[in-house]
Amino acid sequence: MTTRLIDESLFETPEDRGNRGDLGTREFDGGDPPRLVGARCSGCGTVVFPRQDSCPRCSHGTMAPHVLPASGRVWSWTLQAFPPKPPYRPPAGGHRPYHLGYVDLGEVLVEARLAAPREEIRIGLPVRLTTVTAYHDEDGTEVMTFAFRPERDDER
Repeated sequence: MTTRLIDESLFETPEDRGNRGDLGTREFDGGDPPRLVGARCSGCGTVVFPRQDSCPRCSHGTMAPHVLPASGRVWSWTLQAFPPKPPYRPPAGGHRPYHLGYVDLGEVLVEARLAAPREEIRIGLPVRLTTVTAYHDEDGTEVMTFAFRPERDDER
């Protein structure tokens, strides 16, 4: 099956790190977690995700790419029970509710899907970045997006 990232500018890919991986593994290359790339202001140090061209705090510094940590903690969460507004594309069979949360990565809060059963989700839950299927293109390509799953003890 062919896979692609929903937006390559959100990620540091295995190719960026010098190793080749298969997106179908969901962890990119069988061990190294995917990494999100935000931006850091050269003036005040503010970190944002996704990347943007100007600093929301000082508007004076230059924004440079900044690789974010692969793990963090759930800061807050909810159930996305209704379909979001476009450009959301529902999966085959229509919208299915999913968990959504803010994940504290230390320098920035990232809004993301939570790939965990309801009974495991709690504020403060240690989580690790992964990828999940967002939808399938008309040609059958599996389009992947980022999410966070519970972090295993051996990953801490």
